[in-house]
Amino acid sequence: MTVPFYGHVKQYHNIKSEIDANIHEVLESGQYVMGPMLKRFEKEFADYHGMKHAIGVGNGTDALWLSFMALGIGPGDECITHPNTFFATAEAIWIAGATAVFVDSDPKTNCIDPAKIEAAITPKTKAIVPVHLYGQCADMKAIRKIADKHKLLVIEDNAQAIGARGDGFKIGELSDAVCTSFIIQKNLGTFGDGGAVVTNNDQVDRHVRRLRNHGSEKRSCHSYGFNSRLDDIHAAVLSAKLKHIDAGNDLRRKHAARYTACLKDAQNITLPYEVPGYRHVFHLYVIETKRPEQRRPLLDFLSKNGIDAKCHYDIAIHQQEGYPWGKGARIVGSIANAERNAGCCISLPMFPELTAEEVDYTIAKTLEWDRTVGQA
Repeated sequence: MTVPFYGHVKQYHNIKSEIDANIHEVLESGQYVMGPMLKRFEKEFADYHGMKHAIGVGNGTDALWLSFMALGIGPGDECITHPNTFFATAEAIWIAGATAVFVDSDPKTNCIDPAKIEAAITPKTKAIVPVHLYGQCADMKAIRKIADKHKLLVIEDNAQAIGARGDGFKIGELSDAVCTSFIIQKNLGTFGDGGAVVTNNDQVDRHVRRLRNHGSEKRSCHSYGFNSRLDDIHAAVLSAKLKHIDAGNDLRRKHAARYTACLKDAQNITLPYEVPGYRHVFHLYVIETKRPEQRRPLLDFLSKNGIDAKCHYDIAIHQQEGYPWGKGARIVGSIANAERNAGCCISLPMFPELTAEEVDYTIAKTLEWDRTVGQA
């Protein structure tokens, strides 16, 4: 048996008529950029979050740095985040001209550890940038409390957790802006790149809309800005898929529950943790080997048996050769948990269209490897 990592084509075939109808509507309208389909999707996406505004942009990285710019974050400012996530989180801070300050992640959730944040705050600190990693919400109540105490902004990187929620809070209600990515592998993905900023802040809405479109608020009038617009065909795909996001997340949770129930006694891996009362949407189902040197043998064993497992994110941001040190980034305290997560993580296949047979086969082979290690 082979088990793929992605289910894009299966998903397309399942809702093909809806996607095709939306794309056809855009093609027949003749309005492919900043047209009515984009406006429709932006309203639908804002309504889904229970928030006032959603602004479609070119990708998730742009969503972050345009939000930073709209909130006045730039040279001389510092933004606190954690390093065991995708490079773009810190990259966007850098693009805005600010400094990324890395603190450790929580050992259970792998999201930013609120207990580590205050030690990193300086007079230059402007914002906290929590990442809802793998589909699990960060502890936004604790983060908001710290932000209020120190008069800091909060920008949520929600590229991986659309539809997730915490215990008594929704994504977006405790921050100044939420930034997301619609690249195809996300739980709400288009056929290519895309992103959005969601906010209740009228000024952020106005500034991001202007910045994404060459600084323009009306035709032929421009100021400082860029070209970062979500095209209407991408909006058409996303509008069709948004209607199915909660059902898809429910299936992800079903697969995750099966993985967890059957792998809980494995001796050489650690399973994902879901905070009680939270809704984890399992954009990724990430296990960790007990030791870094076990990861490659497990990946090779799964691959040899037809299972396409991957790593997210196996080189932490501060370990990347391309990140600007000195003025561009610094670390506060130990980041041992973040480094452990990066060094040991493996993502098992996870998408709504996985079959029970594919899940059980992945479980069986993972347990087979675990027994082999135990006998070595």
